[in-house]
Amino acid sequence: MRRDLKTDVPDVCWPAGIKVSTYHPELAPAVHELMQLGYREGGGRVPSLEDWQQRFEHDPEYDPQLCFIACDADGVVGVAQCWTSAYIKNLVVHPCAQGRGLGRTLLLHAFKVFQQRREGFVDLKVLEDNLRAQRLYENAGMYVVRRELVPD
Repeated sequence: MRRDLKTDVPDVCWPAGIKVSTYHPELAPAVHELMQLGYREGGGRVPSLEDWQQRFEHDPEYDPQLCFIACDADGVVGVAQCWTSAYIKNLVVHPCAQGRGLGRTLLLHAFKVFQQRREGFVDLKVLEDNLRAQRLYENAGMYVVRRELVPD
């Protein structure tokens, strides 16, 4: 899915009790645990903490300023992991924090940051059967971009 960043992005208003920061290695265990939970519910898997952290922190598109961590009084409740190519790699909200607008707010925050970086679009991939996520993305102004295959 794609969001055109030439259009206005609504202001970001964080849910009550939520503080946002960017990624720091000391947050890796909590972020990894949330990623595992998100993938369990949405399909797929996350490698072990050590493998995940190594791959994440050494990816050529990694920038810790593009990994947004939402915390409440109990710890990490949301993550938007983005790449320098204006791509949202992962968006996960803990079940205890769902339904409060945190997923949408993380998306809008990422859109604003990419706008400030003068990107034209931001993309992400979502499974076709993940209708709940698709609705979230559409409500945040994203639309489906279909790949075109070149015939042989």
